[in-house]
Amino acid sequence: MESLYLQKYLGKCLTQGLAEMARIRPVDPIEYLALWIYKYKENVAMEQQKQKEMAALERERALALLEQEMMERLKAEELLFQQQQLELQLELEMQEKERQRIEELRRAQEQLEQEAAADSSKTLAEISDRYGAPNLSRVEELDEPLLSDEKSLGFPGEITSVSSRLLGTVPPQGDPCAFTPIEADVSGSPGR
Repeated sequence: MESLYLQKYLGKCLTQGLAEMARIRPVDPIEYLALWIYKYKENVAMEQQKQKEMAALERERALALLEQEMMERLKAEELLFQQQQLELQLELEMQEKERQRIEELRRAQEQLEQEAAADSSKTLAEISDRYGAPNLSRVEELDEPLLSDEKSLGFPGEITSVSSRLLGTVPPQGDPCAFTPIEADVSGSPGR
């Protein structure tokens, strides 16, 4: 049982220490072996500390990688969210512009309808006073005598004779308003 204990806790240390002592052959082998065992204990403690530090460093490195991956995912999600927000904002702006355009068209249509209603009640003179309309002078119509008014004016013969000369026709005797064409002589002398 004691040999198991010594073999478990001192076996490796004593084996390596005795092998080292046999190789070097110091003057005081007991002191050398004691110092070597003491140094072996420090080396084992430092090795265990180094392994613990390496394990802690590996854990920290793994955590850092996870954190970096998480930050990259968050940045990607944030970028995606910003793109979606920008697309949504652009869509809302387009809808607002479309709504404003429709509203402007509706207002223009209403204004045209109002102007059309107002213009239909205005006279031609009121419409022509608008900017851009041609500036036309007003013409007043005078009552002129018609051919049916010749008899009442008392000069039917004069009008019909002048008109027959102009038209080249002769009025029949019964009806002063009816005319018959005169055949013209080719030789140049007028005839009936």
